[in-house]
Amino acid sequence: MNDDQLLRYSRHILLPEIGVEGQEAILGARVLVIGAGGLGSPAAMYLAAAGVGTLVLADGDTVDLTNLQRQILHSAEGVGRLKVESGRDTLHRLNPLAQVEILPFRLEGDALDAQIAAADVVLDCCDNFATRHAVNRACVKHRKPLVSGAAIRFDGQVSVFDLRNAESACYHCLFPEGESLEEVRCAVMGVFAPLVGIIGSTQAAEALKLIAGCGTSLDGRLLLLDGLGMEWRSVSLGRDPGCAVCGAR
Repeated sequence: MNDDQLLRYSRHILLPEIGVEGQEAILGARVLVIGAGGLGSPAAMYLAAAGVGTLVLADGDTVDLTNLQRQILHSAEGVGRLKVESGRDTLHRLNPLAQVEILPFRLEGDALDAQIAAADVVLDCCDNFATRHAVNRACVKHRKPLVSGAAIRFDGQVSVFDLRNAESACYHCLFPEGESLEEVRCAVMGVFAPLVGIIGSTQAAEALKLIAGCGTSLDGRLLLLDGLGMEWRSVSLGRDPGCAVCGAR
C-alpha cells in the first residue's frame, strides 16, 4: 500500500482483526455484485469505500424514477441510464482508487459461469429466483462463497453459503428450485427504503469478513429481519445430503 492508501484505509488497519494483511487482501480482491438495485447499491458502495480492488457490477436494467426511493447508487440525473453506468460513476466518485467493471446485461450461461469462476466472493443482490438458482449452481461448481440477500415490504433476510466448505449448505438446500415459492416484487408489494440498506450493508460486511478472514460469517445461519418490529431472528441451516445441486460434493 502507498501512503494515500494507508491513510484512506487507516480505520480498517487499526482493527487488529483486519490490520495491514487483511486490508491488502481486500485491495487484491475481485467481488461480483449481481444486481445494482436496492441491495446492490449499499453493498457496492461499502465495498468500494472499503477498498475492494475490483468490483464487477452486473445488471441489465435502466434507472427508473421509482428506483430512487431506495436505490442510493443512483440519482435523478441518472433516470434512463443503465444502472451499471450510473453505479460506476457513483462508485468512482466515492473511491477513485476502485476499479469498477460493468456488465450491462443479465448474467447467464457461459458469461455467468466465467464471472463467478473469476470472483473471490459473489453477492446475490438480484430479485428473481431463476437468477438466484443459476448463481448458486455456478458458485457450487466453482466453490465460491455466496452472500445472499433479499428484501420485500418490511422483511429482509441474509445468509452466506461458503461453498469452499464441503459441509456448507447451498441456496438450493434452503429454497429448492421448482417448489411453489411465491415470487414477489417491489413494483407490486412495495419495500421499506432503509430495509434494503440494512440488508445490503450486511451483505457487504459479510463479504469483507470473508475476504479478510476475520470474525464468524453467516455460513450455516439465516438472519431474518422484521423491519416493522426491528427484530432479528437467526435460524440454523444444515446441508441437505440429497440436494440436487450440492449433494454430490
